Amino acid sequence: MTFLHPLLLAGTALVAVPVVLHLIMRRKPKHVEFPALRLLQKRQETNKRRLRLRHLILLLLRMAAIAFLATALARPSVKFSGSIGSQEAPVAAVLVFDAAPRMQYRHENRTRLEVAQDLGRWLLKQLPQDSQIAVLDTQGDPAAFQVDRGAADQRIERLAPVATSRSLPAVLDEAIRLLNENEQAQKLTRKEIYVFTDLSRAAWPADSADALQKAAEKLPGVCIYLIDVGVKDPTDFSLGELRLSAQVLSRQSPLQVRTELTRLGAAGNRTVALFMLNEQGKPEKRDEQSVAVEADGSAEVEFEPGSLKEGVHQGMVRILGQDGLAEDDVRYFTVDVRPPWHVLIVDPGTKHTDVEYLHNMLSPKQRRQMGRARFACDVVKQVDLGKTDLKPYSTICLVDPTPMPERFWEQLTDYVTQGGALIVYLGRNAQEVATFNSPLVQALLPAKLVREARAPEGTLHLAPRQLEHPMLTAFRPVAQSVPWSDEPVYRYWELDKLAPGVNVVVPYNDDRPAVLERTVGEGRVITLTTPPSDLPDNRAWNLLPTVPGSWPFFVLTNQMMLHLVGGMDEKLNYTAGQEASISLGEGQRYPSYQLTAPSDVRFPLAPDTRRGTVTVTSTDAVGNYRIEAGGELGVQRGFSVNLTMSQTELTRATPEELEALFGPIAHRIARSRSEIERDVNLGRVGRELYPLLILLVVLILSGEHWVANRFYRE
Repeated sequence: MTFLHPLLLAGTALVAVPVVLHLIMRRKPKHVEFPALRLLQKRQETNKRRLRLRHLILLLLRMAAIAFLATALARPSVKFSGSIGSQEAPVAAVLVFDAAPRMQYRHENRTRLEVAQDLGRWLLKQLPQDSQIAVLDTQGDPAAFQVDRGAADQRIERLAPVATSRSLPAVLDEAIRLLNENEQAQKLTRKEIYVFTDLSRAAWPADSADALQKAAEKLPGVCIYLIDVGVKDPTDFSLGELRLSAQVLSRQSPLQVRTELTRLGAAGNRTVALFMLNEQGKPEKRDEQSVAVEADGSAEVEFEPGSLKEGVHQGMVRILGQDGLAEDDVRYFTVDVRPPWHVLIVDPGTKHTDVEYLHNMLSPKQRRQMGRARFACDVVKQVDLGKTDLKPYSTICLVDPTPMPERFWEQLTDYVTQGGALIVYLGRNAQEVATFNSPLVQALLPAKLVREARAPEGTLHLAPRQLEHPMLTAFRPVAQSVPWSDEPVYRYWELDKLAPGVNVVVPYNDDRPAVLERTVGEGRVITLTTPPSDLPDNRAWNLLPTVPGSWPFFVLTNQMMLHLVGGMDEKLNYTAGQEASISLGEGQRYPSYQLTAPSDVRFPLAPDTRRGTVTVTSTDAVGNYRIEAGGELGVQRGFSVNLTMSQTELTRATPEELEALFGPIAHRIARSRSEIERDVNLGRVGRELYPLLILLVVLILSGEHWVANRFYRE
């Protein structure tokens, strides 16, 4: 037990006052002559005992009232675990500040970070003299104790939001390690951690509970104070991640930009606009939509900016107007528009093969007529393949090929080895198995052909197990609802042992390979064990391209082609903190390039001449970046950086979630200076008994009043 004002305990000496008063005011007996003396003497003894008991009770009550009042004024407190401390004893304190972009949420004309800074600087002054103080934030700078209190104050004053904010449990782990390893901190009995946070759920991931609790076990007795600077019921409009139809697209294919407008709080309306940067780098509005959103709901927003000329284009989607958090009101994007990719479709010329199915999947007739097809497809008969120049084509498709001369396969091998892409659809025409199993052909195919396999009607279909391959990314949002079983496969080629390095991208539902990928030299070969070209009759190998209204194989075919031509491999849109690697293309190469950041600050960049790329390692600033060399006729490249959704999430963690996260770790939550003082007092010197003692004094005085009135009345 400790006392806030121990000198006031001297007031307990006043218990002598009731004793003195009782002695002075004691009534002296009167001598009265009375005949029945014996009866009076007996009565007198009884009255004396009763009066003595009442005097004693009244005396004890008055003494107790004074004693408990003096003790209460001394402000005693009790601590049931840990070491007993003192308000004035030095402490080892770590002040942790959440510096995520969501801390820029403005309420009552102050951001959450500004509120945290004010409370932090006030708390700094309340810490006892000679305390060891460290200031950490979620940016990830090395943890260390400040030289003095002034340095800590300046550190708090310079705090700024960071786009790549770490989770608070990770910073707490670092704070505990600092307290546990620093020699000066180890000498101090009290160790305290103050966390200034808006209690956003994103800052306290549930999967970090075990790591946090294990870290706290290394420093028993540490007390964690959560200083809640958030708004209990925040309201905000925000944009979701942008979904582009493609990052690299052909001149003839339209760009589609999709996102969601999300509302936190009551229902409302907002205008969302699409801007594209002009040649001077200034934003020009291309389209806008007024969107109504239900309470705590979201609404889809879609833009199509129209035809774009060849080159790199940058833009942004923005919520017009103001709300509490501006950081989630804008999303940036970059696309690269290129000439249409040329695809060569090789027609075997057999009566059961119709290459028009594949042609229409890659370049729909209606889009061709409108000039908006992303692929420019040429069809050539298989017999004419040897006299066709393959260099202009990004990809070659062998549709159910018949046995071909070796010179054709040598021509294809040279084309792929030098960086080309080849798709081989195996079907009914591969009857001379020995031809396809020759060493020359096997240099391209994934394995030797074993036999033509049949499946009972309606039992076999494509069944991707994992969607990690780039060709399958389009299926991730609807992974559980893709109707693969609506496109049955009746026949396919069974393969022997796969060659080294072959990857099964898509299996059938019986786990046999359906779509396989192989790297050959600088190029790639994709093989399908069933063709997309059979007429829908009783001899068809499958109904992949002919089922009315079915779409999975159509999407897979286009994604496969984009993967091979490089339309999916190049990444132009990143999240903050990611390393950006940008291809410089096949044009002119320069010894150095200039990077223009969103803040218009320029930096020189050295290219990787072997890979033909430039790498940007610092992408903390959100916005559009430009990479240039050679003036207006030189290289013009770029990329965009956005915040991750978690950095701007305002949904608050519930008390139950925090309890599950901290578990047995002692922690307290405070919102104001008075609550901080109360919690710190409890942590340092224990729970005060003042309220209980005052209540006890009131009860004693009430009892004394009742006893005294009854006693003196009689």
